[in-house]
Amino acid sequence: MAIVTSAEWDAFLTNRPHAHLMQTTAWGDLKSAFGWQVTRLVTQLLEGAVGAQLLFRRLYPGLTLAYLPKGPVGDLPGQIDLLQPLLPELDNLCRQRRAVFLKVEPDQLIDPVNPLELRPPTGFRPSTHAIQPSRTILVDLRGNEEQVLGRMKQKTRYNIRLALKKGVIVQPSADLELFYRLLEATGQRDQFGIHSVDYYRRAYELFHPRGEGELLLAKFEGELLAALMVFAHGERAWYFYGASAGQRRDLMPTYLIQWEAMRWARARGCTEYDLWGVPDFAEQVLESQFTERADGLWGVYRFKRGFGGQLHRAAGPWDRVYRDSFYKVYLRWLRKGSGERG
Repeated sequence: MAIVTSAEWDAFLTNRPHAHLMQTTAWGDLKSAFGWQVTRLVTQLLEGAVGAQLLFRRLYPGLTLAYLPKGPVGDLPGQIDLLQPLLPELDNLCRQRRAVFLKVEPDQLIDPVNPLELRPPTGFRPSTHAIQPSRTILVDLRGNEEQVLGRMKQKTRYNIRLALKKGVIVQPSADLELFYRLLEATGQRDQFGIHSVDYYRRAYELFHPRGEGELLLAKFEGELLAALMVFAHGERAWYFYGASAGQRRDLMPTYLIQWEAMRWARARGCTEYDLWGVPDFAEQVLESQFTERADGLWGVYRFKRGFGGQLHRAAGPWDRVYRDSFYKVYLRWLRKGSGERG
């Protein structure tokens, strides 16, 4: 087991293109610029290597929260198998950093046929607080463009083609200030929190030069109608941040900009597009209620379901507690409505 440098971690990930974006060096560098401390570990086993990018953040004076987002990464089958060989060093490191607990959100989806296979490993407890969305929709990007479009709902295909016909133009941009102004307006209108403009600028600076991030703007006659930031790593792409104007929704810019983000991902060899975040309910509940509900992420689900992806739920989150009394204080704090954005 060894703590590795960012260059050594990049070399480790080179042969593991399946790693989640949140386990990349660039993501760690992004989080380290905004209050987190990053440590990367790698251990060699007979079956292969296993590693983790671990984040620490101040939770109380003199105490921290340890967080392992969408990992570990390695060659062994199954995230639980990957986690076990790392536990001795993870425990030592967490105790050295005075962590109240370690939160793990593994990069693994629950198998609907055998859901019990992903119960928490020994020594972990299920958590009610997920930092990343628990449920998402994954769009299959394989095949040609007509095949990808053909898997979408008819209305979504129509809206994409309508936006094109009406003259909406989607182009890459480096104008983070323009993006942020639209994001602020969207957050105020739809009542969701956002990061600072410096956060999005840093994300762009880290991922865009690597060909793993792009800012897209949708305009009509020079007027900004929608914007999003898309990310890619290996064969996967993610839609993390998006915004839309309140006017000219009849031109369907949000549908076209998502399609252009998928085309950007396909051009980089991605076979999967993660729409990142829908209400955490079973599919039968979502499908029976999405026409009636508009609170929370229900409107988001109504929009995202049209792109023809499959609904999935991630395993976890799991907490490994080191200081039980402080952990109980943390749980009370959560019940009051506080939380952390990813």
